[in-house]
Amino acid sequence: MQKVLYPPKNRWNQLLARPDNGLEDVYDTARGILDDIQRNGDSALIKYTRMFDGVDLQELEVSQAEIDDACLQVSCDLKNAILVARQNIEKFHLAQKLSPQMIETMPGVQCWQKSVPIERVGLYVPGGTAPLFSTVLMLGIPAKIAGCKEIVLCTPADKEGKVNPAILYAASLIGINRVFKLGGIQAVGGMAYGTKLVPKVSKIFGPGNRFVTAAKQLVSLKDVAIDMPAGPSEVMVLADESAEPSFIAADLLSQAEHGADSQVIFVTDSENLLVQVEQEVEQQLSELPRQEIARKALANSRLIVLKNADEMLEISNAYAPEHLIISMRDDEYIAGRVINAGSVFLGNYSPESAGDYASGTNHTLPTHGYANAFSGVNLDSYMKKITYQKISAAGLAKLGPSIEVMAEAEQLMAHKNAVTVRLKKMNN
Repeated sequence: MQKVLYPPKNRWNQLLARPDNGLEDVYDTARGILDDIQRNGDSALIKYTRMFDGVDLQELEVSQAEIDDACLQVSCDLKNAILVARQNIEKFHLAQKLSPQMIETMPGVQCWQKSVPIERVGLYVPGGTAPLFSTVLMLGIPAKIAGCKEIVLCTPADKEGKVNPAILYAASLIGINRVFKLGGIQAVGGMAYGTKLVPKVSKIFGPGNRFVTAAKQLVSLKDVAIDMPAGPSEVMVLADESAEPSFIAADLLSQAEHGADSQVIFVTDSENLLVQVEQEVEQQLSELPRQEIARKALANSRLIVLKNADEMLEISNAYAPEHLIISMRDDEYIAGRVINAGSVFLGNYSPESAGDYASGTNHTLPTHGYANAFSGVNLDSYMKKITYQKISAAGLAKLGPSIEVMAEAEQLMAHKNAVTVRLKKMNN
C-alpha cells in the first residue's frame, strides 16, 4: 500500500483515483454477445455458457429436485446463520414501507402517491471465485417484501453443471423458485431480452465483474432498467488513536480479498497508528487463503495521514466510498457530516462484514464514486411511484386561472384550453 503523509489538497484527486475498471475494453465484446442473444435466444445462451463457464448445459433452469438436494447439503450451522441474516434483513427492509398520505395542496385539490411493485425483476448472483449466497438474501428479500410478482435469479454453474448449494438454499428459503444456470453477459442478456426458457424482466439487480457491469450498462440504454452503475468493491476507513489497529487491518483486508481490482483506503491523523495498521496488514495478510488476490488489490490502495478530523471527513466526502468505516472518538458526530457514502459503519465493533452478511442493511451499494448520487439497493428500488390527483369543480375554479396564465406564457394553448373549457362549462 502506498503511504502518503499530509498531502496537499491539490494532490487528493490523484490519491483517490480508482483502478481502471476496464469497461471500455469489454463494451464491444459485450455488445456482440448481447446482439447474438437477442437474435438467437437460448441457443446463444447455451453456446456462451459452454464458452465462458466451461459447462455444456441442456437445461438452463434449476429443477426442484436439484434445489431439494442442495438444501440437504447445507450444514445446520450455515442454515442457522442464514436464518439470522434473513430475519435482520427482513426487519430492516420492512421498516422502509411507507403508508400513502393524501395531501390537499389547496381547497378542492387532492394529491397523493402510491408505491407499486415492479412486476418482473431479475437478480444476478455471482458464483465464480466466491459464490455470494448472501446476495440472494440482499436482493431477494426486498423484492419479496415489495411484492414483485415474478423474481428470476441467474447464477453460474460449476464445471459439473451444479449451482452452489448455499445459493439454492437461500433462494428456496425466501421463496425464489425460478433459478437459471447463467452467468456473465449471457445472464444479463437472457433477462434483458427474454428467451423461450428465460423470462424477460423489467429491472436487473446485482453485482458482477466488468463483463456483467458492461452488459448491464448496455442493456439499460433501451431494453431494461438496472439497479445502479457499479464497479469493484471498495472501503475507506477513518480512524484516530482510539481505534484498534488489528480491527482496521482486518477491515481493509476483508475488502481487498474481494478481487484484484478492489481498493482500500485508510485515512488517519496519527502517524503512529498508520505504522501499526501497516504492520497488522502484513501479518494478517500472510494468513489469508486469498492473499494473492488481496495483494493485488493492496497495490491500488493507500495509507494516508492528514492533519485533523475535518480534513479526514473532507477527503471521505470527495471519495464517496461504497463502504465507510469511522473508528473515531466522535464517530456519531463525524457520521452526521457524511454526505457521500454507500453504507457507514460506526465505532470499533461495526465491521464492514456485518453489513455484507447479517446486520440487516443491504450490501448492494454504489461503487466507483457513484455514492455521490446513487443509493444502495433498498425497498424503493423494487417500487414505482405513481402519483394521483383529484380536483373538484371548486378546486379547479381556484387553481384554473393560474394554469391558464402559465400555459399561455409557454405558448401551449391547448394546455390552457383544457382548463378554459371546463371553467366555461362550470359558469354556464
